[in-house]
Amino acid sequence: MWNDRFADEGYLFGKEPSAFLLRARPWLRRGQSALSVADGEGRNSVWLAQQGLRVTAMDSAPNAITKARALAAERGVAVDFRLGDITTWDWGAAQYDVVVAIFIQFAGPALRERIFDGLNRALKPGGLLLLHGYAPRQVGYGTGGPPRRENMYTTDMLRRAFGGYEFHRLADFDAEVSEGQGHSGLSALIDLIATKPA
Repeated sequence: MWNDRFADEGYLFGKEPSAFLLRARPWLRRGQSALSVADGEGRNSVWLAQQGLRVTAMDSAPNAITKARALAAERGVAVDFRLGDITTWDWGAAQYDVVVAIFIQFAGPALRERIFDGLNRALKPGGLLLLHGYAPRQVGYGTGGPPRRENMYTTDMLRRAFGGYEFHRLADFDAEVSEGQGHSGLSALIDLIATKPA
């Protein structure tokens, strides 16, 4: 499905990073290692590399990775792009200072639980988790994401899933989003910026 969605010449979600990453910028440091999960066409991983982070980016769509490599070359940065399926990714293979997961709400509740466990395992003690997505009311807005409320996040869900983390920002809010054709218009958003216990 994702290979088909990324088949057009343009960038489905644009070339600029998620606005969420701009909000998270104060917590990022040059030289940190970062994993960008289900990174798509590279807009987020490339921006992270531009900030001086050492970035590994995984996605399951070969044509998305091809576009991501082109974007990295255009912006003059290096990213370690890896073809990988989120359902079989080896979360324990390496640990990172920062783990980034933005709009990964193709995952239903059972898979989401596995992914959240994986994000935690991939993050070093004291590392930074950046998680961003939609709240359930997004389904009524129809401006991005799947039409399944059960795939969306709530602040209570994230508090339970990442209990013990230090929360720097946990917010549920509405905002206009303009991120390519894929995310455009009034959106119900959830931000999580949190540090894993050391």
